[in-house]
Amino acid sequence: MRDIVSCFSENAVNVSHSSISCSSYSHNACISPSSIVVPSTQNSISSVYKLVLSTLKQVLVTVTWCRSHSNQGLTITFNDEDPPLFRLNTNSRFFRKKKGSKILESSDSSSSKVEILWDLSSAKYESGPEPVQGFHVVIIIDSEIGLVLGDTAAEEIVSKRQNFKSNNNNNTPLAKVSLLSRREHCSGNTLYTTKAQFCDTGTWHDVMIRCSVENENEGLFKSPVLCVCIDKKTVIRVKRLQWNFRGNQTIFVDGLLVDLLWDVHDWFFNPSSSGYAVFMFRTRSGMDSRLWFEEKNAHKDKDSVEFSLLIYACKTS
Repeated sequence: MRDIVSCFSENAVNVSHSSISCSSYSHNACISPSSIVVPSTQNSISSVYKLVLSTLKQVLVTVTWCRSHSNQGLTITFNDEDPPLFRLNTNSRFFRKKKGSKILESSDSSSSKVEILWDLSSAKYESGPEPVQGFHVVIIIDSEIGLVLGDTAAEEIVSKRQNFKSNNNNNTPLAKVSLLSRREHCSGNTLYTTKAQFCDTGTWHDVMIRCSVENENEGLFKSPVLCVCIDKKTVIRVKRLQWNFRGNQTIFVDGLLVDLLWDVHDWFFNPSSSGYAVFMFRTRSGMDSRLWFEEKNAHKDKDSVEFSLLIYACKTS
């Protein structure tokens, strides 16, 4: 995370340190995205899950859904292995099996036996690369049901449990799963929408990020404005964005402190590139007085789970 944190230097503009509530900051709903312009397109979505097995062994699983003109599918990485241990390209003319299973051997120090079962034959998509229903991906590690994605996995799980019992294992182990982070790459314009769940017990929230040009001083000049909305309520509004191109602000979501950090420098001052902006939502404990701690100075409960949503936005129009 340090490469991203370095974007937010000590000289960055700090819009506000005051905490605000999503429900009380503004009762004015954001302008409907459909009335402005079509939202940006998601190119890839990467979710990082922490699995704690019954043996107390911890495994980090990164699931990436991607879509481009020539490629659509997913990759699965275990404990940051490179290259990914599992890869599917559903756009390839050689790919015909949208349902199947595969047994793999992790090459890291744990040497875990991994089995992946998937069914994308009836998967339904919306605007992004990640299916929303009619699919499942099940990951089994060392004969323990680990990560289960999708809404059609029940039959696979029942079958595996019966298989475990036939092998004289009456207790079907289930790993403890936590979603640590979600990274989204998008391209298009300066309007982006997504959904986020900031804690395992919280609800899913609609998140909208919009950069527009508005009149100031009774229309004497125009200035870019950054607006962030959660569930159609404005939680952050940054005027004169070309000056306040980096900053942070704290909001409350589901009773949690959530730090929102933004860096849109390249949108204004890097004409040689396509112009990437970075937005990060990250939960933190109320005991933390600073946004970021060095690992050696962090004193946190080893069982506590924080969540971060990282958005890379490439403005192409």
